[in-house]
Amino acid sequence: MKFQVSKNDKKVYGTINLPASKSIANRALIIHALSYSPYEIQNLSTSDDTKVLKKVLESNTNLFDIGHAGTAMRFLTAFLSQIVGEWVITGSERMKQRPIKVLVDALNELGARIEYMENEGFPPLKIYGSHLKGKILELDGSISSQYISALLMIAPTLEDGLTLRLKNKITSRSYIEMTLKLMKQFGVDAIFKGNEIRIPQQKYQPIEYTVEGDWSGASYWYEILSLAEEGEIKLPNLHLISLQGDCNIAPWFKPFGVESEAYDGGIIIRKTANIQPKKLTLDFLENPDIAQTMAVLCVMKGVPFHFTGLETLKIKETNRIAALQNELAKFGAQLVEPQHGELAWDGTFPFKKQDVPFISTYHDHRMALAFAPAAFFGAVEIDDAMVVTKSYPSFYEDLKLVGFDVKEA
Repeated sequence: MKFQVSKNDKKVYGTINLPASKSIANRALIIHALSYSPYEIQNLSTSDDTKVLKKVLESNTNLFDIGHAGTAMRFLTAFLSQIVGEWVITGSERMKQRPIKVLVDALNELGARIEYMENEGFPPLKIYGSHLKGKILELDGSISSQYISALLMIAPTLEDGLTLRLKNKITSRSYIEMTLKLMKQFGVDAIFKGNEIRIPQQKYQPIEYTVEGDWSGASYWYEILSLAEEGEIKLPNLHLISLQGDCNIAPWFKPFGVESEAYDGGIIIRKTANIQPKKLTLDFLENPDIAQTMAVLCVMKGVPFHFTGLETLKIKETNRIAALQNELAKFGAQLVEPQHGELAWDGTFPFKKQDVPFISTYHDHRMALAFAPAAFFGAVEIDDAMVVTKSYPSFYEDLKLVGFDVKEA
């Protein structure tokens, strides 16, 4: 399904009820299951990833197709490896291209038995769940934090617990810390010192839990206000101090004239000045999911940039570096990759802009979410537009609430 998005003016005012945090919801589901909790998790995300994970955890079968849900693939691989039984996890064709060998090797070292059913190092997997025994594991800290979080969440259930020693630079440390803080809320203690995480064997405690709003989803409203000439957006159930590492992005938008203010129950973001930086230099090591938001924002505003810390972007739902280069070229910009994990733009437009840029999403929700606000500068068409259901199902309805025109193309 293709949507055309446009906006007749550059004003945005309204209240937006963001989706619940997918990152928190997915972790809470695994921990909730490990704690044998009798309580329902409140305000659970309605994203595809979370729905898939919840369905698997409540299923009575042993064959699971998780589609494009990378988080579910990683978290379930670890979870099922210590649940006695035979399990099969498969997914979409793209999922079968996303590496999982690092996690499988680590689990097999703990006594798991996991086999590749097609290509070595990639899903689908056959898992023979059994009793696992913890030990000291060394992992490359620059790999996806989801591998590390998957291991951490099952760590307290392992005989003798688990110690992870992370080598090299740790990417997405904030997501690791989110996992540990959430585990702490469910009664599990961990020690994270330097590059070592130690979790003794212990039991999760069932608690009543409510999931907060999604900061990654909020980033698109910060982008929208940055592109607007005036506006104010109220975001209930979002907190400036949060388990989510992406809460640290609020100051990134101040150079674009967007300010954040907490109120009882949420935050308000306002366009207070029509300003922009001469050049933007950012490190996305802790916030890789915001890269597309910032790249699109900078090109729309004509702000040259140099981004670093993007090492994991090539193994996301798509190769996000290549996807951004391809799609922003349709606006006339030529993005370059100075080194692995970097993306830069000199502020020039050597290519001809398409009259109505047609955005390919590559089955990646964040491509649709990040590019839709470009409609401030003329209509854009978004292919496979409903890919946003992966994390933000109500996105287009929310755009309409603040005056965007969204129609089927």
